Amino acid sequence: MLKQNTTQISNTKFSQKKVELSDTPLFFPQGYENIFLLIYAVLLPYIVGLLFLFFYISKSNMEIFTTVYQNSFFILTWAIGYEIIAGIALLWIIKIAIGFEGEKVSYAQKQFRIP
Repeated sequence: MLKQNTTQISNTKFSQKKVELSDTPLFFPQGYENIFLLIYAVLLPYIVGLLFLFFYISKSNMEIFTTVYQNSFFILTWAIGYEIIAGIALLWIIKIAIGFEGEKVSYAQKQFRIP
């Protein structure tokens, strides 16, 4: 007995599809997706900003770091971390784009042979 293909192709546009946060690869507990998305958007750039302040600005010196940390605002530290994450994301996108460009060249160099 053959199984029928139950996959249906929907005619809805991509921009009109409903986004399910539970299908994303990040850790979103069921029912708390929006709360954790907000937590990730606030905490990840702040932690990256703190690491930048500790390793780059204070050169891993705890005394200098505590002085810089006490004199910096939350939004300043968050903005530094956000810019670092955005820069890394842009570099990753450029790397992927260069990888796709290399694939196009390799397909163009193949010669067609009749079997």
